[in-house]
Amino acid sequence: MIPNDAVSGSDVPRGAERLVEANGVRLCVQAFGEPADPTVLLISGAASSMDGWDDGFCARLAAGGRHVVRYDQRDTGRSVASPAGAPDYTFSDLTADAVGLLDTLGVDRPHVVGISMGGALAQCLAVAYPERVATLTLVSTSPAGPTGSELPPPSESLRAAFADPAPEPDWSDRAAVIAYLVEGERLFTGSAPFDEEAVRELSGRIVDRTTDIEAAMKNHWALKDDENPVTVRLAEVAAPTLVLHGTEDPLFPLGHARALAEGIPGARLVTLDGVGHQVPPARVWDTAIPAVLRHTDRG
Repeated sequence: MIPNDAVSGSDVPRGAERLVEANGVRLCVQAFGEPADPTVLLISGAASSMDGWDDGFCARLAAGGRHVVRYDQRDTGRSVASPAGAPDYTFSDLTADAVGLLDTLGVDRPHVVGISMGGALAQCLAVAYPERVATLTLVSTSPAGPTGSELPPPSESLRAAFADPAPEPDWSDRAAVIAYLVEGERLFTGSAPFDEEAVRELSGRIVDRTTDIEAAMKNHWALKDDENPVTVRLAEVAAPTLVLHGTEDPLFPLGHARALAEGIPGARLVTLDGVGHQVPPARVWDTAIPAVLRHTDRG
C-alpha cells in the first residue's frame, strides 16, 4: 500500500547540492528524504543534468519512504567538465562513476532508476555489479545489448530533425541557449500539450548551474570507444526490473520497452499514456510514482 504522505512531498527534507569525489572525479549530488530509508539512485540521460529529475518527482518518491539521490554526470551541471567536443572518458567510466558515488555515499545496494542513456548505464550496472543493484527501473530507454529481433526506428519527424538539425546557438548567449534547449525538448514530447513555460524555466536553471553548457550538450554524444565494454545480455539481468515507457516515445518507440520486458526475466512493463521520450511529467505521477514505490519494496 502506498502511504498517504506519498501524495505530496512538500515536507520532505532536501539536502543541499554537494561536490564529492567519486571514481577519481568531482561529481555534484543531492538527496531528498531520510538517509535511513532505502536509497533510490536516479541516473540521468545523455546531455542531461540531475535537474531533469523534477524536484516534485523526487520529493514524492521520498515522501513514500525512499532516500532519493540524484547527481550530475560528467559534463553536466556542476560536475567535472571536459573541453566541448573532447570528452576524456568512456561510457564504462560513467558506469564506474555511479559505483564510485555509491561508495562515497556509503550506499551498498540502492534501487537504480535510469532514463534513456541512464537506462543503458543502469543495465550495465545490473550486469557488471549485480551485488550493487537491489532493483532496476528503466525509463524511456532501450536494450543495451542484442535482443534477437529488430527494434522500431525513431519517428519520421524525429529522423527528419536529426537529418537537418537546428543551428547551434551562441553558447555565451543565455537567452539563445535556453531557446535552443526548449525547442530541443519539444521534439521528444508526446501528444499531450507541451508546457513551454515549465520547460523554459527548467532550461534556465540548467544553463545557470552548468559549468560548461556547450560541453554538456555535446560530450556525451562524442564519447571515446571503450576498450573493454560491458556486454549486456538481458537474460543475465538478475535484479527485479520495472520498465516505465511512454506510449508515444519518438526516439524509442514502445517496441523497445516490450523488448526489455520480454528479455529481462520477470520484468514488468507499465506504459504511460501520451508520454514521449521524457522523465515522467507531473500528469502521470499518479501512475509512475506508485509503480516505482511498489517495485522498490522488493529486493
